[in-house]
Amino acid sequence: MSGPRIAVVGSGANGSSVAADLIRAGHDVVLIEQWPEHVEAMRRGGLRIEMPDETVTVDVRAHHLCEVCTFTGRFDVVFVLMKAYDTRWACQLVEPYLEPAGLIVGLQNGMTADVVADVAGAHRALGAVIEVASMMVDPGVVQRYTPPSRSWFALGGLDPSTSGRAEELAEVLRAAGTVEVVDDIRAAKWMKLVSNSTTLVTTAMLGLPMLDALQAPGMRELMVRSGQEALDVGAALGYRPLPIFGLTPRDMGATDRIVELLLDTLYAGFVLPGTTTTILHDWLKGRRSEAGDINGRVVAHAGLLPGGAPVNAAVLEIAHRVERRELRPGPAVGDLLAELAGAAVVDSVVE
Repeated sequence: MSGPRIAVVGSGANGSSVAADLIRAGHDVVLIEQWPEHVEAMRRGGLRIEMPDETVTVDVRAHHLCEVCTFTGRFDVVFVLMKAYDTRWACQLVEPYLEPAGLIVGLQNGMTADVVADVAGAHRALGAVIEVASMMVDPGVVQRYTPPSRSWFALGGLDPSTSGRAEELAEVLRAAGTVEVVDDIRAAKWMKLVSNSTTLVTTAMLGLPMLDALQAPGMRELMVRSGQEALDVGAALGYRPLPIFGLTPRDMGATDRIVELLLDTLYAGFVLPGTTTTILHDWLKGRRSEAGDINGRVVAHAGLLPGGAPVNAAVLEIAHRVERRELRPGPAVGDLLAELAGAAVVDSVVE
């Protein structure tokens, strides 16, 4: 194979989807994953990606995390698709195997770009935004709701030393979806955090697919309030509202309802019937979610707003209670959310 030698660290649903696309495009890709059964399933029968219009099975080279220490070569590109809270150690694990002129890219939720740069150096780091909807229940099999034609990414550098490299890497990543190169990746990642604060935990706490959760009484208003708090915190931190999801600056400038524009664009372009969020996947599997890296990041800066961020604080508290097994996702948490948030717009989320 020619071209860059690539590693995908975190080969769960999204990582496997991206890796399969790159392999099908002829790239040299190694998958590194922490779920032992998934690695063994891929070794036995390949990686199966089930999409709305086609199903593909791809032969892959998959490795357990514990096997990284046996590697003898180096990678030109490392895509990290671990949970946001696992970013630092995952980058530390693979950084010794990165070429001096290589790049690590965090294809993740949360504000992880500077964590990657802290480990690898800003001259070897790019920030990224990812919008891919997928899930995995059985090892070796991914249900991917957004095929490459409906997947979207943004890439950007953090330091002048990486000038031009985002476009170089975009050519590789376009095998997995539409890729835009942006001049302020931190602002773009915050805009994705705004979208995630609007949708991910709020819909997951009802235990419903995203489309169904949006129809629950009062939920849209609640979701928009959560996203607006995130947008306002971002403005206080100096992040300008950049277009994501294929929107344009003209789209963003044509409305003062940016959170609703993001919400409607996400649902129209990326959410299919049955699509559930990564937060709900984690809860159903008894795992810690990224709520602390999403709504929790808003809450951490809530002091910048005169009224704080009560909706995000309430959403975060419910997420913590779910993860302590004190609550189960379901419509009944609506009353608790309204109580914690003082959310007068939510009359009831309980039918």
